[in-house]
Amino acid sequence: MILCDSHIHVVGDPALHPQAADRTYTAGPAPLEDLTRAGAPLGVARFVVVQPSFYGTDNTVLIDTLQALRGNGRGVAVIDPATIGGAELSTLADAGVRGLRINLYSTLSAVRGAAADPFTAMAAIAQAQNWHVEVIAPVARLAAMAGQLAQSPVPVVIDHYGVHQDTPPGSAEGAALLALLRQPHVWMKLSAPYRNSADPLAVRPDAAWLAALLEACGPRCVWGSDWPHTPPHGMQTGHGVPLPYRALGYGAVLNGFRDSLPPGAWADDILCRNPALLYGFA
Repeated sequence: MILCDSHIHVVGDPALHPQAADRTYTAGPAPLEDLTRAGAPLGVARFVVVQPSFYGTDNTVLIDTLQALRGNGRGVAVIDPATIGGAELSTLADAGVRGLRINLYSTLSAVRGAAADPFTAMAAIAQAQNWHVEVIAPVARLAAMAGQLAQSPVPVVIDHYGVHQDTPPGSAEGAALLALLRQPHVWMKLSAPYRNSADPLAVRPDAAWLAALLEACGPRCVWGSDWPHTPPHGMQTGHGVPLPYRALGYGAVLNGFRDSLPPGAWADDILCRNPALLYGFA
């Protein structure tokens, strides 16, 4: 059984692949070879490459990575729906892109100015391409958007446990997110538990949230490592020297997730079957 890591980033040599001038931090190199070397002993050989904020809408590294992965890679790109052309969309599709990302969480989204309605135009393009839309946003923003996302014409993928942080699943915002996730077109990425924990190196998700998410949308959950483990959100305050990634081993991240699951077949579904369905792997 081939396992899939549904959320990773690859960072190229800054001399060859400059990062956006308005980035909120500088990322150090994180080559694909290091990732595949870490995943191979654990049976992880499929990867979903997600465009990071510091590359803006320049998807060059994403495309190069997908071409290197061949059939074992899928991508989630970042575009400007107002300027994207058909040729660029075809290039992305041919490389293996299957989704478009909206970032309403990064401090960079505030710097660049999020549109009043960031979803509608992106969903229209995704629908034409038979893609999904991936949304990273804190739980309060997701709750506010729940009505719109529930009516989406394309699948919606929510990042990082819904970035619930210290909001409990029984709160009004938590309940709104869980109700949204019961919609048959809405998926959840069980990735980066440290983004929701006081422990910056946490590899186990919050138990109450994990149970609630599995109840709401277990057949539509996928796992991601968030490799190379982005620096803590509060450190992303400028674009000077590269910030260090979190000191986490790939095996510790995967095993921490597996050990958190209740008994049963959840691991096989979340690590293999569900991503094969969402991303179109064989």
